[in-house]
Amino acid sequence: MNHGISGRKFGRYSGHRKSLLVNLAKELIEHEQIITTVYKAKDVRPVVEKLVTLAKKGDLHSRRRALSFFYNDEIIVSKLFDKIASRYSQRNGGYLRIIKAGFRKGDCAPIAVIEFVDRDITAKKGRVIPNQVQSNIAE
Repeated sequence: MNHGISGRKFGRYSGHRKSLLVNLAKELIEHEQIITTVYKAKDVRPVVEKLVTLAKKGDLHSRRRALSFFYNDEIIVSKLFDKIASRYSQRNGGYLRIIKAGFRKGDCAPIAVIEFVDRDITAKKGRVIPNQVQSNIAE
């Protein structure tokens, strides 16, 4: 019996598992809603909620910790700190919801939609690069 062990292995080694969670968190912050399996949604929710709480602090150390988690993806971190943290400044946790959405056709895996509670409907359009980041890329 595995008492007191949290988290799932997903049949992956530790680096692949961390990469999976980072990529799911990136896509969730970028699009504010993703469709994935129930178990992946349940594993990525505490990760993203801790990142939103970190972004609400707004100091330099918090921004550097978020950059470290996202492998220096400034676009995702700027959206997290500028838009999402300000949107949830009055809320103390519970930033995400998981809605079960049936089963996948191929392998009958349970599917869920994970989304921010007060999400921006226009966020699905894709990546918007801020001017400061564009100038850094151009140099």
